[in-house]
Amino acid sequence: MEKALVAIIMGSDSDLKVMQESAKVMEEFDIPYYIDVISAHRTPHQALEFSKNAHINGIKVIIAAAGMAAHLAGSLAAHTPLPVIGVPIAGGKLQGKDSLYSTVMMPPGVPVATVGIDGARNAGLLAVQILGTGDAAMMEKMMQFKRDQEKKVVARSEKLKSLGYKAYLEG
Repeated sequence: MEKALVAIIMGSDSDLKVMQESAKVMEEFDIPYYIDVISAHRTPHQALEFSKNAHINGIKVIIAAAGMAAHLAGSLAAHTPLPVIGVPIAGGKLQGKDSLYSTVMMPPGVPVATVGIDGARNAGLLAVQILGTGDAAMMEKMMQFKRDQEKKVVARSEKLKSLGYKAYLEG
């Protein structure tokens, strides 16, 4: 496998059911990636070493997911020059709102791009867009993806108009 360009890091293996969507995007776009469990709280030294060295190891974008206190994305962002995309994970008594706030409310100087709760697919697509700014082939793949999305919506619209909403929902 080629050297990974995107790292998908999660605070717990229980996040894998959500984060597989980021991995699927990498596979759809043929982007080599690395996926691992690194906890900001339970393996802080490993998190520090990973984030300090990710750019040296060829990583271009980090996607970091965590639930509850959700400090992983911010912890990694504090020690890397790379863009970090945070994925707040639903769960706990606040159903992911605590994760969202912990991920998005970063202090000045430590940015974390944050997608919606359980938004791993969007995190993967954002990583593709970031990589596309420096890779014309990747940009073309993203542009084709967007054209394909448009075609799907137009087809659904035409189907709804021709069938009516009741038949559309039945069928």
